Amino acid sequence: MQSKDTCDLILWLQEIIIATVDNPSNAVEWALAEMERLVEESDIQNLTYLKACIREAFRIHPYHPFNPPHVAISDTIIAGYLIPKDSHVMLSRIGLGRNPRVWVNPLEFRPERHLNNATSTMVLAEPELRFVSFGAGRRGCPLPCHLALQLQ
Repeated sequence: MQSKDTCDLILWLQEIIIATVDNPSNAVEWALAEMERLVEESDIQNLTYLKACIREAFRIHPYHPFNPPHVAISDTIIAGYLIPKDSHVMLSRIGLGRNPRVWVNPLEFRPERHLNNATSTMVLAEPELRFVSFGAGRRGCPLPCHLALQLQ
């Protein structure tokens, strides 16, 4: 006759073995098996939430911490700060993407914050300063813009 502890141990091990075989990853496999068709490149333009996730990821974790340096061609005042002529200016993309004066709860990953204006033609490289992760203007980085075009 087995002790109660031995029976409990056997039952516990059976649960672990069964849970290992039938876990949440199986649900994903079944979902893929039941899909009528696979997602294709032509579907990307309709994947608005995916684009919002990409935008949010680049907001929090930009591909480069600073934009390329620029030189002020004249004395300029920006946000109350004097930028003297010939000053080298760099923008901290990390600081901008995590700035609580620009973003509500900036350290939270919330793609929904980008869905208010989401359309199938949402562009990742916008001229608005808070979306500068891909660079701005004609001197912006061509690789991320190429990526943005792929996601359109």
